[in-house]
Amino acid sequence: MPNLKDIRRRIGSVKKTQQITRAMRMVAGAKLRRAEQAVLAARPYAEQMRATLAEVARSQSEAEHPLLVPHAELRRVEVLVVSSDRGLCGAFNANVIKYADQLCRERAARGQEVCLTCAGRKAGDFFRKRRPKELRGVHPHDGWVTYAKAASIAREVAARYVAGESDEVLLVSSEFVNAMTQRPRDLRLLPFAPPSPEGERPLPFEIEPSPAKLLEVLVPKAVEVEVYRALLENQSGEHAARMTAMESATRNTEELISSLTLKFNRARQAAITKELVEIVSGAEAL
Repeated sequence: MPNLKDIRRRIGSVKKTQQITRAMRMVAGAKLRRAEQAVLAARPYAEQMRATLAEVARSQSEAEHPLLVPHAELRRVEVLVVSSDRGLCGAFNANVIKYADQLCRERAARGQEVCLTCAGRKAGDFFRKRRPKELRGVHPHDGWVTYAKAASIAREVAARYVAGESDEVLLVSSEFVNAMTQRPRDLRLLPFAPPSPEGERPLPFEIEPSPAKLLEVLVPKAVEVEVYRALLENQSGEHAARMTAMESATRNTEELISSLTLKFNRARQAAITKELVEIVSGAEAL
């Protein structure tokens, strides 16, 4: 027969866990609203940045920015993987890490040399164990995503591309679709490829002092904005996944408490029945 004291202790332990998961779900929901607003504000800016860059690049025919020019040979590929710093968010990190690892395998099968840069501790911890020789650096988020952090990462990978240490840079991150859906994706970050303008219509603005001068400022900024957008998408997806995971955990604790309570009542009923049988047996013996 189960020990009533042990069952009561386990019910109390599960109730404490339920309080933690419920609190974490509420915190993740509050952070998700703030993170989602940041993503919705960043998306139009990033898209307009690409469109403007395409217009300026179309007018620049003599010289091109080094971040726009593809390398002659594609021998070395750098993969920038974006994940979160913390867990307890379901399969959110596992999905993007698995996607990045598969991408590295495919590029290595083509005979390309692959190196990794991680934005987020979870991806860094994984690849530090699985691919230590290919890992170049890990950049933890350390709290809320900032543009300064994204710009620092973008400048680092861009410097290696310009120096010829990498021939292509791929960005692997989670795309935030909604609170229930986050899907991993890959994007060619460098060479930066703005969308091709439609037709040969004249520019809707005048460029001063020259397109080349504007590209010097605009192209690095566009790369930074793309990395910043990926970090924001990852941040929103992390909070959404954690909210969903904690909501599921809370429901599981409710079911477990109900099951343990039923088990406790049955054990208590069995103990009472046993005592009654012993009393009746003793009375009959007298």
